[in-house]
Amino acid sequence: MKAAPEREVDRSISQTVKAQLALRDQILSGSLRPGERISELQAVETTGASRTPVRMALVRLEEEGLLEGIPSGGFMVKAFSERDISDSIELRGTLEGLAARFAAERGVSARELEPLKECLAAIDELLSQVPISIEAFSSYVTLNARFHAVLTELSRSPPLIRQIDRASALPFASPSGFVMAQSALPEAQQILIIGQEHHRVVIDAIENREGARAEAIMREHARLAVRNLRLALRNRTHLDLLPALALIKTATD
Repeated sequence: MKAAPEREVDRSISQTVKAQLALRDQILSGSLRPGERISELQAVETTGASRTPVRMALVRLEEEGLLEGIPSGGFMVKAFSERDISDSIELRGTLEGLAARFAAERGVSARELEPLKECLAAIDELLSQVPISIEAFSSYVTLNARFHAVLTELSRSPPLIRQIDRASALPFASPSGFVMAQSALPEAQQILIIGQEHHRVVIDAIENREGARAEAIMREHARLAVRNLRLALRNRTHLDLLPALALIKTATD
């Protein structure tokens, strides 16, 4: 049984995570706007957590890049440039490319590749719908996240996996960061088909132990996400699908 001080530490950590998730959701849902100030007291009231966990949660969100500190005290919701986001996506793609190269060069068994192939088959089924429904896009987000997570694990490199997790946590840098926003675009189905072909090719490269090819395709795959970003920013008529787009400034803003 844990001693009382240990239980208090566990409770504080749990409250910090709860507050961090609640505040992140408020930012990414558009409830908190770019430039809006968040005080510690305000965060306590909206999250229901006590002051110490809230203070830690605000610092963590600053480290994630969603908030920035104000010299006079407190924090402000940060706005992002298109370049900020594209650089974050490029960083993730570089790291995922390295993970794919490690997987190919170190060798992966047929059994280990099976979860990737299952994701591939499930996404193929979704893409057979014409047109693709919003529900199918939502399912794609889940399957795509699993594909990328499994691929990362196949690198067998804990240091690299940690860095990919950190890069994917950067605002809008996750593999499916703009999928829901692109669901309203005329090019939506074609973009997903291209991305799925990238998935297919990287599996083939890993199976054939072609490290350079596997790395190149994952870096190209990330550039497709940058294309999604630009398309989503040009068509903001469906902000309800991704309210967090309001955090991104374009040259015309």
